[in-house]
Amino acid sequence: MIVKRKGLFMKAFLVGLAFLIAVMILSAIGYPILMLLVGFLRVFVGFAFVILAIWLLGKFIIWFWERIKKI
Repeated sequence: MIVKRKGLFMKAFLVGLAFLIAVMILSAIGYPILMLLVGFLRVFVGFAFVILAIWLLGKFIIWFWERIKKI
């Protein structure tokens, strides 16, 4: 019974150690990737904001034009 517990303890220890090593490796590799993704997200949000602003301007112009036609 003691042998099984020791084996279970060692297995859990090795799995935990492997996980920590994998997290350290991925964080070292992932940091530049994260910065790149943040840059793409900034460009995408900026582009979406410009498209939204153009669309709202067009809606306002159409609404204003219809309002003038009624007068």
